[in-house]
Amino acid sequence: MSKGRVEAFSDGVLAVIITIMVLEMKAPHGSGGEALRPLLPVFLSYVLSFVMVGIYWNNHHHLWHAVKHVNGAILWANLHLLFWLSLVPFVTAWMGENHFEQQPVALWGVVMLMSGVAYYILTVVLIRHHGPESALRAAVGSDVKGVMSVVIYAVAIMVSFANRWVALALYVAVALMWLVPDRRIERRTNA
Repeated sequence: MSKGRVEAFSDGVLAVIITIMVLEMKAPHGSGGEALRPLLPVFLSYVLSFVMVGIYWNNHHHLWHAVKHVNGAILWANLHLLFWLSLVPFVTAWMGENHFEQQPVALWGVVMLMSGVAYYILTVVLIRHHGPESALRAAVGSDVKGVMSVVIYAVAIMVSFANRWVALALYVAVALMWLVPDRRIERRTNA
């Protein structure tokens, strides 16, 4: 099967996710700067989630650049990833509206953890389909950054119940780790 429809569908879902997140930010009823102060947690939650969804979109784009064709298992693995990412607007709104309380911060981490696991599953299924000698397998390599991200998310979720600010700092650390796009696939496919 061709990969084009999967890429287009995924891009559309990610665009809707970002749109839903921004629509959750309601304009204040006042016109001064003081009216914006209560919205700061909502805005900061949005920024963190926007960056994370953007990172997933960027890496998904690079990953699909190396994909030649798809099968049913790949379709389901991709849908699994999109399912977890589709929960980002909900946990983002809950975390922002509740000013980074422990449980919303922990649940945001769970959604990010599961998104990371789903992305890993997608790469495994893609590599299995394309073969151990494929350019995709060579490009993905051992995926140290991906594994580290999942571990940091798991630690941050546990830490969130003791200190939500440390958990948030760990989430930001993962985002910073991925701000420089993963160029492994790009180097392999353009060489």
